[in-house]
Amino acid sequence: MLLVTILFIVFLVMGMPVAFAIGISGMAFFLQHPELPFTITVQLPISQTQNFAMLAVPLFIFAGNLMNSSGITKRLMKLSSVLTGHMHGGLAQVSVVLSTCMGGVSGSAIADASMEARVLGPDMIERGYSKGYTANVISWTALITATIPPGVGIILYGTVGEVSIGRLFASGMLVGLLMMIGLMITVWITSTRRGYGAERKKATTKEVFSAIGESIWALLFPILLLGGIRSGIFTPSEVGAFACIYAIIIGAFIYRELDFLKIARTLGDTVIDVGAIMFIIALSGIFGYGIPLENIPKLLTDAILGISQNQYLVMLIILGILVILGMFMDGSVIILLFTPIFLPLAKAVNIDPVHFGILFCTIITMGNMTPPVGLAMYAVCQILDIPLTDYIKDMWAFFFTVIVLVVILMFFPRLVLFLPNLLFG
Repeated sequence: MLLVTILFIVFLVMGMPVAFAIGISGMAFFLQHPELPFTITVQLPISQTQNFAMLAVPLFIFAGNLMNSSGITKRLMKLSSVLTGHMHGGLAQVSVVLSTCMGGVSGSAIADASMEARVLGPDMIERGYSKGYTANVISWTALITATIPPGVGIILYGTVGEVSIGRLFASGMLVGLLMMIGLMITVWITSTRRGYGAERKKATTKEVFSAIGESIWALLFPILLLGGIRSGIFTPSEVGAFACIYAIIIGAFIYRELDFLKIARTLGDTVIDVGAIMFIIALSGIFGYGIPLENIPKLLTDAILGISQNQYLVMLIILGILVILGMFMDGSVIILLFTPIFLPLAKAVNIDPVHFGILFCTIITMGNMTPPVGLAMYAVCQILDIPLTDYIKDMWAFFFTVIVLVVILMFFPRLVLFLPNLLFG
């Protein structure tokens, strides 16, 4: 697997698309082992996608795109403004709350960051927020979106690691809210120091209830999602199908902003999104085939346990490795390739798979906000025409907030597992 890994890194440095880098480097393992039937390289990409639970990925992506097309986003924007626009750094606080609300709609940090860069970014810069600060607020708050269900990364982790997606969703709900609180405090402190004021006067009770009423259908979705799984009415894949129908009903019959042409356009966009993700998933089957054959999980487990068998130190080592990996690799790829390696190690030191999975996915997704190859970072900087140097200069308060939150959650697993244990036992 050493040659496979080296080739993979070389291909990435050359700028080869991630899916091809995974598939072609994975073929090298079979060239090294001629005793293995080469026909396996054809079978693996097909078998990798023949997983019923994997249906949840395209269904939730389609549901998220439908909700974005149905007028939900602008209503959530109004609600966020009503709730937090009167605070220090009003528009920045709006970004935090909007990303939290979008967690039940989008499930993608990159999609949320790109949307907010277009909707909030120009207003923030016009009202005196520095460009670097604006880009960081929009990028880092999108991390909440990927944590609150239905985050695509969490679905991938649950599917690959055979961990309860219902428990992961419940855990992500609470962790996402804690992340919202942490980032709101960070925005309040940094905005106060920079002199960024409120966007508006404090909303009246009537305005708050009016905004909640307009957004109630979007706010209800994560609750219905968890309720459906907990009650046994839906499997995670069936919840994805329910989400698509739910989005169509809300957009077409309640908000009346979703027509046939919009649905067709949304379906076309979803095909592109799903195609890219599923292509990576399919070819990761070739890359990952040699991992158990060469006993990589056991070798890595023995190496790390040789340093320490303390579960907290082991978790710190794993998370440290993931911080570095997240800076250079796509999050979906890391989840697909490293869940089979790190999850057995976590279990070996009695770390709960749900506790580990939420921190695992959070740190990996954080790579979208950090240089050198953070996709959310680049998307926001490109949309707002912001130099990368300005972004990096204003990044550290948000970076340390997320790291501190992850460390706290690592030492207090009951915070992460409270809601899953309450709902699922």
